[in-house]
Amino acid sequence: MKISTKGRYGLRAILDVALNEHAGPVTIHSISERQDLSERYLEQLLITLKQNALIKSIRGFQGGYILGREPESITVGDTIRALEGPISPVDCVNDNNPGACSRAELCVTKMVWDDLKNAMVKVLDSYTLADLMEEYKKMNNNSFDNYCI
Repeated sequence: MKISTKGRYGLRAILDVALNEHAGPVTIHSISERQDLSERYLEQLLITLKQNALIKSIRGFQGGYILGREPESITVGDTIRALEGPISPVDCVNDNNPGACSRAELCVTKMVWDDLKNAMVKVLDSYTLADLMEEYKKMNNNSFDNYCI
């Protein structure tokens, strides 16, 4: 499974919100400037993250985006699944598509794909936004002053 720009940019966007919401709701424009991403593309990503309750939008003059939950409870896996769909290297081990392969019962390689899926899920779900925020602070001398991710 190759993570597309949706997954990569979406993770950058939600991490940007997490790093900056202490100053109030974070605007698409400010994320776009810090992350060097198109506002139009970001808007699509943020809508998907909002639909999956990972972020919330605040309307009005001082509006923008905030996290939908505490950063300790949002995993990288949550974000990737919201933007990319199920984490699965092949259809036969996709939990959302049981019976995708008529040969699954006889397939010797299915165990390889299942182990790969489980390893990917384990890694992606082992990191939270809080973990990434802490790593960011370490890389930036214990500061959130440099907001480029």
